[in-house]
Amino acid sequence: MDPDYRRSLYGIAAELARLTGWTFFDARQFSTAKTYFTESLRLARAIDDRVFVANVLACLSLQATYQDRAEEAVTLARTAQDVARHDGGTPRLMSMLSIREAFGHASAHDRPATHTAITVAQRHFGYVRPTDDDPPWVRYFDRTKLTVDIGIALGQLGDAGSAEPLIAEALRSEPETNLRGRAFHSFWLARTQLQRGHIEAACRTASDALNLSTTVDSPRVTAHLQEFRQLLTPFRSFRPVAELDARLMGAAG
Repeated sequence: MDPDYRRSLYGIAAELARLTGWTFFDARQFSTAKTYFTESLRLARAIDDRVFVANVLACLSLQATYQDRAEEAVTLARTAQDVARHDGGTPRLMSMLSIREAFGHASAHDRPATHTAITVAQRHFGYVRPTDDDPPWVRYFDRTKLTVDIGIALGQLGDAGSAEPLIAEALRSEPETNLRGRAFHSFWLARTQLQRGHIEAACRTASDALNLSTTVDSPRVTAHLQEFRQLLTPFRSFRPVAELDARLMGAAG
């Protein structure tokens, strides 16, 4: 087989496997998702596409965070950084990978390590230039996404006072057409508002997330909203909470 043809064929197969893995990850079918991510890794390694290997490792890191395997999430994110750095990873890519590491540290409630990873991510992003040869799959990671992800990491640490304005700022600048992103980020904003005791504001924001969830068909969004419903349990005698709880219960059924 012609080497260029083989590389192209394996590259397409690796991306298809990664996308399939991401679909199962979004459906919270983590075991099946890992099978596809692992196959994507094998294909990318077979053609020595190290930047794409870093991409798949970042996916696995995020999944580990969702499964409360913080140490594994950090190890995968750091491995992804090592792989990308060896192959001249762009500042945007290195910033995104550092944020994935921050998510893992935040999941472990390791405050110093989370802030260190955030600082590294900000430093990398400061070197981003329009002329950088970024892989297409990391171009989504712009200043707005960096801001909201920092907010999410801080929220996971319990630092809602710092997290809320960052997530709110990102939502203000995020395109209205990014329904999926806005649904996720509205959930995280509602969660930080609830952490701060701003119950009515949290209910309004969660209601926005629920409205968006009807158009994006994401089991992950739905699961986040049901998680938020459980967080509301101590406040169900409060009318706005009772009304939202009824809506969330209907969405679950």
